[in-house]
Amino acid sequence: MTRPIAAYLTPVALIALAMPSVAAAPQFETPAPIAFMKDLSSGAVLFARDADKRMPPASLAKMMTVYVAFDMVKKGELKLDQKFPVRPETWQRWHGPAAGSTMFLSVNEQVSVADLLSGIVTLSGNDACVVLAEGISGTEAAFVDRMNETAAAIGLKNSHFGTSNGWPDNGVTYVTARDLTTLATATIQYHPQLYKTFYSKPNFTWGKTMGGNAITQDNRDPLLGRVAGADGLKTGHTEEAGFGFTGSAQQGNRRIVMVLAGLTSFNQRIQESVKFMDWGFRAWQAKPLVAQGKQVETAEVQMGDSHTVGLVAATPLTVTVAAGAVPAMHAKVVYDGPIKAPIKAGQHIADLIVTSPDMPAQTLPLVAAKDVGKAGFFGRAWSGLTSLL
Repeated sequence: MTRPIAAYLTPVALIALAMPSVAAAPQFETPAPIAFMKDLSSGAVLFARDADKRMPPASLAKMMTVYVAFDMVKKGELKLDQKFPVRPETWQRWHGPAAGSTMFLSVNEQVSVADLLSGIVTLSGNDACVVLAEGISGTEAAFVDRMNETAAAIGLKNSHFGTSNGWPDNGVTYVTARDLTTLATATIQYHPQLYKTFYSKPNFTWGKTMGGNAITQDNRDPLLGRVAGADGLKTGHTEEAGFGFTGSAQQGNRRIVMVLAGLTSFNQRIQESVKFMDWGFRAWQAKPLVAQGKQVETAEVQMGDSHTVGLVAATPLTVTVAAGAVPAMHAKVVYDGPIKAPIKAGQHIADLIVTSPDMPAQTLPLVAAKDVGKAGFFGRAWSGLTSLL
């Protein structure tokens, strides 16, 4: 059971933030029927409109395909220079105007994983997705099973995938804005180098025209080159889904992930995406809360060679507040306890939950200050006896 062990931080820790609020939470207006924004530096949700409504993702589903590939590369199960063939049947299905966005792959062509990933991320190639899926798992259906298993493992709670590229499938494939944010966050945090390598390319060249000229296509990301620090992720569009976008940008120590969906045009997606991300950085600011390495509280330990362990900030902890505001804040530490030994120094074992008026709670991780080993025989016996009493 999660239980609070400290209702508030010490007055010294909160004195800089305990002044009366001087500004309400900023408001944002957008025609997008679905919108969500999260500040990853603090965990604060800055905006939410129908964030848990199921919707067709269109090409936003390709983020999941890319994540699966990134995960396999990280684990050594897939190599970026590994090549997969373009099967004639796959080429036949996914070329020409009726096949949507394409990388312009050629039949029987051997294409590296790195080039296929660029074709998916930068060009939104439907053909590239299926070739990658078939190369990894033998069939697209088998790869989709892997997509769904991975989605569940990283915390997507209300999404399901029926294709590798998000092609309309009568509702089999669906996502939510909150889940897309979770997927984007996992991509950025678990695979930072691969994210940096593939998600911010302004364009990519692959294939040739009938006249033999190389085909270069631009990245459709509406934030690249328009918002400072923008570096990904993915656009999507179908008649059913409208125009959507999941994007991220980092400015200083703040990283924001945003989702807009259901917009009515290509240009509206650009305008609303830029406006939304600019609002996230300008209307909100980060406030330092706990210095790196500072102990916030202690937690009880069960069956350990120590009865308690310090809870410290592994990184500088900040909260997100309205720009210019100094709101009243309250904080508590929560953990599932007592925590069973052994515990490793740096292990995430508790959270600091910060609340303030007009804002959802912000959850900040706390880690163990030191190793705690298992108790010896007599220590375990005494612990068992006291737990019975």
